Amino acid sequence: MRLPGASPIHRVDPASEQLTEERCHILELANHAGDPALSIARARVEPGVCTRWHRLHGISERYLILEGEGLVEVGAMAAQTVKPGDVVLIVPGERQRIRNSGPHDLVFLALCTPRFRWDAYEDVDPAPL
Repeated sequence: MRLPGASPIHRVDPASEQLTEERCHILELANHAGDPALSIARARVEPGVCTRWHRLHGISERYLILEGEGLVEVGAMAAQTVKPGDVVLIVPGERQRIRNSGPHDLVFLALCTPRFRWDAYEDVDPAPL
């Protein structure tokens, strides 16, 4: 939903990309309290990097792989190869991580329903930060 009179177009500044403690670069494309049903972020993982084990409470997440190649682990599932066009579904509360196994950045959209909130994020990686 948007506020009355607000533009339906939201422009994102690529310079607002942030490197998280999870070792993943995040560019929030859409994540607003006024539109609580969905958030969209572009995630970028550098070659050789593996994100930390984490889970989202009360939020379903989907990864839509855009560029690169990786290995994704969800729950107790063995690592699976992902490539452009693949979609990974992660149910609420399920642990997850993704490793860039290729020579170039792994880029994907992270679509969360309802929208991503930091208070729903839990780092469950056994390695210290």
